[in-house]
Amino acid sequence: MLQSMYSGISGLQNHQTKLDVIGDNIANVNTHGFKKGRFNFQDMMSQQVQGATEPGANQGGTNPTQIGLGTQTGSIDTIHAQGAMQPTSRELDLAVAGDGFFRIQNPDGGESYTRAGNFSRDSEGDIVTEDGYYVLDAGGGTITIDEGASNFSIGSDGTVTQVMDGEPQEAGTIGLATFANPEGLEAMGGNLYGETNNSGDANNLEPGTGGSGEIAAGMLEMSTVDLSEEFVEMISGQRGLQANTRIITTSDEVLQEIMNLK
Repeated sequence: MLQSMYSGISGLQNHQTKLDVIGDNIANVNTHGFKKGRFNFQDMMSQQVQGATEPGANQGGTNPTQIGLGTQTGSIDTIHAQGAMQPTSRELDLAVAGDGFFRIQNPDGGESYTRAGNFSRDSEGDIVTEDGYYVLDAGGGTITIDEGASNFSIGSDGTVTQVMDGEPQEAGTIGLATFANPEGLEAMGGNLYGETNNSGDANNLEPGTGGSGEIAAGMLEMSTVDLSEEFVEMISGQRGLQANTRIITTSDEVLQEIMNLK
């Protein structure tokens, strides 16, 4: 069987995966705090036809002769670039201007991390995500705004200040975490990321310290997806997929010609 057919199949499968990544990016163009993915191709091992030779006394050297065997998935990167800020004027809409992630307590007691800061208060006054997960402070505890507070605000340093009987009181400080390799974080769904062996341990910080970034209250971080860029990538992926179907068709026609030789 012609090797070109199998090379075409590998190209077909991986271009389909590239289109899957683009489809996910476009679907999340309006998801707050979403970080777009990027598919990277990698060539497969090559068949050695002839090895390289070194120059001799009376003859120069020759380069290796190899035939590539197709393509494979190199990686699917998550690009953790800073997203644009969308003003909302809502007190519990928060964005991070920097590299930090909000610390979130999972229902099982563990921690996850997010860049989506569209928080709210539950009936106990605790600050929670839209799924009801607790937002943690710098010390790993929950942050509660007293139900008797007449007003509250959140500063750029993450300090939550509530007004009780006309007097300002500190209710806690929004906690942030940074990672040595944020691209190593695992997407868990629900705008959450989880720590992995390659992300490094979470470095828990207060906003404005250690490169974590400052808190922007009344703002939300928008998705990093650029539709014009995705459309160009989609056209590139579609043409690549079409070209790979063509090599399979051509290889099949060659096989048909060989069968008709008899």
